[in-house]
Amino acid sequence: MTTTANIPHDVKDLSLADSGLLRMEWAWKEMPVLQLLEEEFRQKRPLEGVRIAACLHVTTETANLMRVLKAGGAQVALTASNPLSTQDDVAAAIVVHLGIPVFAIKGEDHETYYRHIHAALDTRPHITMDDGADLVSTLHRDRRELLEGVIGGTEETTTGVIRLRAMAKDGALRYPIIAVNDAMTKHLFDNRYGTGQSTIDGIIRATNVLLAGKTFVVAGYGWCSRGIAMRAKGMGADVIVTEVDPLRALEARMDGYRVMRMVDAAREGDIFVTATGDKHVIDRPHLEVMKDGAILANSGHFNVEINIPALEELSVRKRRIRPFLDEYTLKDGRRLYLIGEGRLVNLAAAEGHPSAVMDMSFANQALSVLYIKEHHQELAPQVYPVPREIDERIARLKLESMGIAIDELTEEQRKYLESWEEGT
Repeated sequence: MTTTANIPHDVKDLSLADSGLLRMEWAWKEMPVLQLLEEEFRQKRPLEGVRIAACLHVTTETANLMRVLKAGGAQVALTASNPLSTQDDVAAAIVVHLGIPVFAIKGEDHETYYRHIHAALDTRPHITMDDGADLVSTLHRDRRELLEGVIGGTEETTTGVIRLRAMAKDGALRYPIIAVNDAMTKHLFDNRYGTGQSTIDGIIRATNVLLAGKTFVVAGYGWCSRGIAMRAKGMGADVIVTEVDPLRALEARMDGYRVMRMVDAAREGDIFVTATGDKHVIDRPHLEVMKDGAILANSGHFNVEINIPALEELSVRKRRIRPFLDEYTLKDGRRLYLIGEGRLVNLAAAEGHPSAVMDMSFANQALSVLYIKEHHQELAPQVYPVPREIDERIARLKLESMGIAIDELTEEQRKYLESWEEGT
């Protein structure tokens, strides 16, 4: 245990630390790639003296990423990337047992959320690590005096990558950022299998409803939505997908789902989940025609995908009927149910992604931070993909940890693929 006297922090209760540590240990056993990186980082100390401000979901998996970064010599400060995603016992454990500053309390209000982001930025980071781009946007908007010392950053999620690419397009981005979300070992697994399982987990924990036989509407058909649709179908639900992209809509239909406009799906759905990264995907016209008893959840990063102000305006009464489940009684007597205040349901009402998929996502984070340290002078202020060699290394380490061996190209096969002379 570390003495906390000189470790800046703002967490709910440090006495929860031992409970958080046990959960961290449970997650750690499912994170073999991070285990290998920790051993390597401890020996080589490649991040010695690097200050990192991390704005991530404060979960057991994130705690284990912090453990690896510290083993590599980094000085890390952690703040929450969503007001409802913090696990308070884990936040305490990171402070007490890892000796890392943490500024995060589950359920914190808007003012506290941004005060915590500023507290992380007060450490004058060399590298930012973000999930949703709130840290980066705050730095560029309110703390511009710190920009000169920042050499690069990483971004964890789709919403953040969209925001950062918009910043780069406008010429506003001042340093290079690696889009961890776009790594194959991230979005193909974390977004699809992680979001799929954890979203269903959050809905069931919040409501305890049976999914079999329900009409389950998924807004969007990106990698997160694919995972949600797949898991809902596996639980026996009749899945409808709504989309604005004709190619994704066609793919959803070919995958066996019904596809229609949200205004039509709104009349049929029993459960609705948004995962698009956009605003008001479920809007007032949709709320006005939903069934009595419809359940609404959001699995996107921000709580804007469901038009909550419109839901409030349509309602005459609101009450908390279960933990993380609010009942809205509309003027015509219909009742709609909102999970987790419209915030990302898998962390607001559950524990987030399983550690086995976060193992790869956070291995990408750790190795991308190292890449930035070693290559930042070569990088312009743009959004970059994770280098392919990092992606492939993580995939190979994960396969090895699962006891899986794969083939390698022979010299003859390699030569054939690189040539054009040989044909029919």
